[in-house]
Amino acid sequence: MSWKIKNRLKELLSCEWGTQIFPPGLRHPVAFIYPNVYHLGMSNLGMHILYQIINERGDSACERFFLPEPALIKEHEKTKTPLLSMETQRPLADFSVLFAMLSFEMDYDNLLKVLELGNIKLRAEQRNDKEPLLIIGGPCATFNPEPLASVADAFVIGEGEETVQHILDVIYGDGSKSEKLLRLANIPGVYVPLFYEPQYDEQGTFCGMKHDEQAPATISRQWVQDIDAYPHTSAIVTDKTEFEDMYIVEVARGCGRHCRFCMAGYCFRKPRPRALENILKDIAGRPERTKKIGLMGAAVSDHPQIRELTAELAEKKISFSVASLRADTLDEAMTNALAASGQQTMTVAPEAGSSRMRDSINKGITEEHVYHAIELAAAAGMKNIKLYYMIGLPGEEDSDIEEMIAMIHRIREKMDLAGNKGELVISVNAFVPKPFTPYQWEPLCSLQVLKKRFKILQEAFKKNRRIKLITESLKETVVQAVLARGDRQVGELLLEAHLTGKPLKQVFKQHDKDLEEYACRTLTIGQKLPWQHLDMGFTEAYLAAELQRSGEGRFTPMCFDGCRRCGVCGDKNA
Repeated sequence: MSWKIKNRLKELLSCEWGTQIFPPGLRHPVAFIYPNVYHLGMSNLGMHILYQIINERGDSACERFFLPEPALIKEHEKTKTPLLSMETQRPLADFSVLFAMLSFEMDYDNLLKVLELGNIKLRAEQRNDKEPLLIIGGPCATFNPEPLASVADAFVIGEGEETVQHILDVIYGDGSKSEKLLRLANIPGVYVPLFYEPQYDEQGTFCGMKHDEQAPATISRQWVQDIDAYPHTSAIVTDKTEFEDMYIVEVARGCGRHCRFCMAGYCFRKPRPRALENILKDIAGRPERTKKIGLMGAAVSDHPQIRELTAELAEKKISFSVASLRADTLDEAMTNALAASGQQTMTVAPEAGSSRMRDSINKGITEEHVYHAIELAAAAGMKNIKLYYMIGLPGEEDSDIEEMIAMIHRIREKMDLAGNKGELVISVNAFVPKPFTPYQWEPLCSLQVLKKRFKILQEAFKKNRRIKLITESLKETVVQAVLARGDRQVGELLLEAHLTGKPLKQVFKQHDKDLEEYACRTLTIGQKLPWQHLDMGFTEAYLAAELQRSGEGRFTPMCFDGCRRCGVCGDKNA
């Protein structure tokens, strides 16, 4: 046992407010794994919400586990110290149930490392009745759990507030592991891979999913209709995270804008604003040590009372920041309130540099909206502007990149004219196709083209010191694309890569497969897909129609009460 590791955990614990620690033996121990470092994991509101819900049961003690930082990983391996919980420094293997949250594909290997450090067998079939059950949730698990189907005992499909209660009831009950797994498989929104067998043709291409008759043929995504019925704030406040003692409050869930590339817009549909009085009550009850309020949501500025909320915060001189704002919803009062809270950067996401591509992805933001945001920011005293773009979108041409460059130069000029002499930061990522979006059939843009377009961007701005270009690793982009649309065969290669320490690309090659080719493959509408046994509430026909509208540059209006276009708000969820 390493005292260095224990002392590091105790050091982090001493900086926290709101931690719940229960004496061993009084409650069922429940492990909650966030497969990344503490700094990032503690910034995830979903983890905070489920931490509160599990502890509020009265029979459960939730304890957190994170991926140690590289130096501490070496210490774990050197001293053979198992992964320990934050709350009581108990080993991961001592817990009967493990919940893990997967928000990003690049955390898949991190999860395997966490399990390895915790002395948990990686394959579910190898874990006996006395070993923990592993339940994986989060956006990635919801849209396509197949790459980790051999690792997880079960997946939560959709939002977990209600489903996690049913899962714990089953796990705490009597019966063998196999009996509990069968009960779990019949809980709405729980996917147990044991009861589903993927089918492949002679070429090794996925061609369907065979299910055990004891389990449902499809698993329906669960979503919370009354979000005010559950906790929606930070459970724990600490200065050891990205947000530094910020008290995060969820103001709304879901987005109804129908951006065709966005997994979150489909994963959390439909949009559900929280009642203003409940948001204000949360804020009034925040701990005294908090320095700022963080308003969280997929589309915060679409809350019907966002102006009343920000005005109230400004009047009471409560500092706040906003997770996301659309340029077409900004006004003077909101911008001034943000500036008064100390925000120095106005962040806008045009996503695409040409109006043609913005129409194609259904973004609904014009260049004029961005100009207006710049003027508001300058008038309010915000020094910096940050813009988010994607390249490699379906249908994109080199001319769209040239239009992006021209647009960015015009924005820089507009900043200067508005008296805003701060920094213009341009963050550009490659588009990655995601399941259950209209682009699920589209390929990742070829690396050759992406490299060419990134080079065009770099050349365009390298001489302008007042425009800062940030890009992501294309290696990670390819891996992300492979895992996002992968099947169980991909999962086997991922496990092999982890166990051998070899890059995934090399493992693919050893099996006569090409990683980039897999990422860049085009799927066909009507083709069987590894995630088709999951039901998000909308049909393939709806997604196909949206793909066609994308090619035609046709606009799809945002969600509204009484809408029945996509099917999510149909009778079964009404």
